[in-house]
Amino acid sequence: MENFFKLKENGTDIRTEFVAGLTTFFAMAYIIMVNPTILSQAGMPWGAVFLATIIASTIGTLVMGLVANVPYALAPGMGLNAFFVFTVVFGLGFKWQEALAMVFICGIINILITVTSIRKKIIKAIPSSLQYAIGGGIGIFIAYIGIKNAGLLSFISDPGTYVQLGEGGTVIASSSAVPSLVTLNTPSVLLAIFGLIFTVILLMRNVKGSIFIGIIVTTLLGIPFGITHFGSSMSLGQAVSELPQTFLAAFGNPGLVSLFSDPGKIPLVLVTIFAFSLSDTFDTIGTFIGTGRSTGIFSDADLKALESSKGFSSKMDKALFADSIATSIGAIVGTSNTTTYVESAAGIGAGGRTGLTSVVVAVLFVISAFFAPVISAVPSVATAPALILVGIMMISSFKDISWGELSEAIPAFFAGIFMAFCYNISYGIAAGFIFYCIVKICKGQAKEVSPVLWISALLFILNFVLLALL
Repeated sequence: MENFFKLKENGTDIRTEFVAGLTTFFAMAYIIMVNPTILSQAGMPWGAVFLATIIASTIGTLVMGLVANVPYALAPGMGLNAFFVFTVVFGLGFKWQEALAMVFICGIINILITVTSIRKKIIKAIPSSLQYAIGGGIGIFIAYIGIKNAGLLSFISDPGTYVQLGEGGTVIASSSAVPSLVTLNTPSVLLAIFGLIFTVILLMRNVKGSIFIGIIVTTLLGIPFGITHFGSSMSLGQAVSELPQTFLAAFGNPGLVSLFSDPGKIPLVLVTIFAFSLSDTFDTIGTFIGTGRSTGIFSDADLKALESSKGFSSKMDKALFADSIATSIGAIVGTSNTTTYVESAAGIGAGGRTGLTSVVVAVLFVISAFFAPVISAVPSVATAPALILVGIMMISSFKDISWGELSEAIPAFFAGIFMAFCYNISYGIAAGFIFYCIVKICKGQAKEVSPVLWISALLFILNFVLLALL
């Protein structure tokens, strides 16, 4: 074990790596419950997604630990699962099987990006301000979903009622709805508020596994209030029986077979796959650079290799490869993009420096599968605080944007904040790219925009045109 993971060389030992693995797992274990809750809204069977989440997380994390020998854990990404359900399935009208096919293709694309120089061109093409804006915008989006799941919002008629006229003066709409805070007098809402406050207290006291503990305590408190129903929970056997419904569903009809059957939808499919790939790629790169540089997990040579090397000449290359493989595996078993979790920073903070930390996390994911009857009984109001607080954590990337500089703030606004306003992640990314190009044209700096970004912006514009014509 010492020789394989090079523990001494990395200044760590077995005990430290074990504790780091526990810390990372409890920091991200909420995904075991939250991911099935989100994806099941698209019609996917809860038990199948539950197992798919564990399988994808286990395999991806094992590859990360055994191949790259770095202390990062993987699981279906928050934000990416929301994009899968609320944008791709609900917004664009794709079947969830077709969305899985897109995720699989995204994984293949990311593998190619990792082993070829295409990665270098893409990374250099996206301005850092837009990368930060996309990360923060997804945070707002996730937090908003959490607030809705907590039951804190109701929708009322807009006091500023407007009248929208069509051709010939025909009234198309005469009112609109705006969100409003609900009356705080129902058990489910009060339980969600308690869970949020309780989890905030744990986070402020630096309690390890705060989010996971918050979910568990809130769930248990929901029993006497009739919100948590163990009688309707799902056994491991039931979850296993559901798995065939999502396993290889990405390759059927509906699925990969039907995805490209309509020529008119092919541009929309390609743009959606691009949006999947963009979010997945830069979430991972940001996590690696943000946590790996200061701790020495990735050396300067590793970080330089991110832009210049081909193949697998560094730990960074191997780590990116592991992340890409996990995305495709997740799609095969039945879940949205599997990506490197920023919560890995918790384990790194506890001293994790090698892949042994990842192996410990993977083992804990396997063990969690045997607690399906308990996990499946967790109500959405118990996981809502997790969504809100994870969203808050992701919003921190906004701090790296120069909001006082309009040429940077305008594209960042559309890529981030506008994303939440229109309740659509890909629309935010599209608007950010388009306005970045517009700003550069106005400032006489069009030559500074990469051809990759121009092409992406044009694809997004084409997407809007197609949606308007459908």
